[in-house]
Amino acid sequence: MKQVILAAHFPGVNNHTVWSDPASGSQIDFSSFVHLARTAERGRFDFFFLADGQRLREQRGKIHDLDVVGRPDSLTVLSGLAAVTDHLGLAATINATFNEPYEIARKLATLDHLSGGRAAWNVVTSSDAFTGENFRRGGFLDHSRRYGRAEEFVRTVRELWDSWAEDDLVADPATGTFAAPRAGEFAHRGTHFDIAGHFTVPRSPQRHPVTIQAGDSDQGRAFAAGTADAIFSRHSRLREGQAFYRDITSRLVANGRSPGSLKILPGATFALGDTDAEAQERADHIRRQQVSPQTAILLLEQVWNRDLSAYDPDGPLPEIDPDVSEDSIAKGRTRLTRDPSATAAEWRALAEAKRLSIRELAIEVTGRQSFIGSPSRVAAEINEFVQSDAADGFILVPHLTPTGLDEFVDKVVPLLQERGVLRAEYETTTLRGHLGLESPR
Repeated sequence: MKQVILAAHFPGVNNHTVWSDPASGSQIDFSSFVHLARTAERGRFDFFFLADGQRLREQRGKIHDLDVVGRPDSLTVLSGLAAVTDHLGLAATINATFNEPYEIARKLATLDHLSGGRAAWNVVTSSDAFTGENFRRGGFLDHSRRYGRAEEFVRTVRELWDSWAEDDLVADPATGTFAAPRAGEFAHRGTHFDIAGHFTVPRSPQRHPVTIQAGDSDQGRAFAAGTADAIFSRHSRLREGQAFYRDITSRLVANGRSPGSLKILPGATFALGDTDAEAQERADHIRRQQVSPQTAILLLEQVWNRDLSAYDPDGPLPEIDPDVSEDSIAKGRTRLTRDPSATAAEWRALAEAKRLSIRELAIEVTGRQSFIGSPSRVAAEINEFVQSDAADGFILVPHLTPTGLDEFVDKVVPLLQERGVLRAEYETTTLRGHLGLESPR
């Protein structure tokens, strides 16, 4: 049987985090990160996944105050977590559009050393000028070129990591010091980067920290199949997941890679209860917390691209059509749909058929609870996904910080361990080892 891969996503930076719940803690205090990481390690998870953002999102010219405002630097947080965990992988989201290969290669290699081989890089891109305003280059990079830069970025970073050979440190018996005459020497001449020099960090325990790619577009799939070790997907239904898995596997073969060399890890949420009915009731309550009346209007605005603040969230959908112009009312986030007019028509038909208000519709169409039920049901469904090649595991996104994962670890993890599909103890020391990935050659 395949082993289930599990990762813990630190909640935050979006309105799906129920930060207004009395049980919710700080999104910035280090103790919150420590609690979730240690809980994941207690559950023998593979890694801790930390999202990141380069700018606070806005809507109608104002900070989107239903998002969690704090966005601390992911590498800094994970470096701290390396000291308070022993086995858990540490995955940082780092933008390949507004960074440079040398500095990212150096920081990730450092994290790999500090953690004893547990570092991972979630590669993301950005093409919007709104985010780019925070950087010297601004929003110069056209959307069509962002993956080209990302591919060369990853390739360049790996060249830097490979610039240290295993025999580069040579002891001088006369002085007792180590000389490294060839260490770290590199030169890259490409479309996006023209750099040369010496890399300062010796080869790290994994040589290449694990590379993760998040995205589902055709470009994103091609990028992942060509360069990544894992892909963070959104397919949390069995048949959709199986179709995605087959597509990625075929792309791997086309790239000369073996099936299984890229781990497919959908994001997933969960709601547990002593019975399936109790879990469903809890899931419904969570969704109403996540989609407040104000949130419902803001979500609708992202499709309509209009100011809908005058509309009643408990009333019907607007009769006015969406504004399909390129200028978006929401800044710093990906649009909910590529075809607003078609989405509006679908939503109107759904609202009419089920007699849904704006808020009720928003709850229905933005639902993220992937696994709802008793612990035994959730364990069985997770295992079914993995054994039927719909996924290799899941990146779990709890709705509360920092205690949202506690119940899963206490009640579902033991059942997966009983099935023999989740480790009872860590048997490897590096994240590559946990994931069953070969060391790069």
